[in-house]
Amino acid sequence: MLVLTRRNGESIRIGDGIIVTILDQSGGQVKVGITAPPQVPIHREEIYLKIKAENLAAVRASKATNLLLKQLTNEFNVKGNLGSPQLDK
Repeated sequence: MLVLTRRNGESIRIGDGIIVTILDQSGGQVKVGITAPPQVPIHREEIYLKIKAENLAAVRASKATNLLLKQLTNEFNVKGNLGSPQLDK
């Protein structure tokens, strides 16, 4: 990890397109301004972790749904029911 010291109004550049500027420091908090291209996502760490967890849950649900659909398709194909399934009454 690179550690830098900056004062209010001073900036750090990351590559050609990202600028991190220290806007204010008070009460143990630092206000940071970030200038970046629109295609670069910027999130607070806790928000990023929530997004990542939700995406992982969605992928798992999608895989489970696909597995269930494959099992149902195989079951209908084995029984010779290639059309719409008929529900028992």
